[in-house]
Amino acid sequence: MPQKETIQVQGTEISIIQKNNDDYICLTDIASAKKRQTRSADIIKHWIRTRTTLEFLGTWEQIYNPKFKVVEFDHFKMQAGLPSFVLSPGQ
Repeated sequence: MPQKETIQVQGTEISIIQKNNDDYICLTDIASAKKRQTRSADIIKHWIRTRTTLEFLGTWEQIYNPKFKVVEFDHFKMQAGLPSFVLSPGQ
């Protein structure tokens, strides 16, 4: 079972889960630190649709996910950064 702990970063509690000796930080906790009216999900949605973020995620998937569908990912990568492009974490 993954081990969960938290750290304090500039007054915000950030969850960290350790699984198989790898640490995973909670992006939702980081996004919720924004003091604006924007919901955490909206912050993540806007961040994930940028070209640089999408390229990083694609590279990570190619390295660590043997079932990653490179051809399908190319469609997302070509659309990244366009005003009409929306990508959710579930996609």
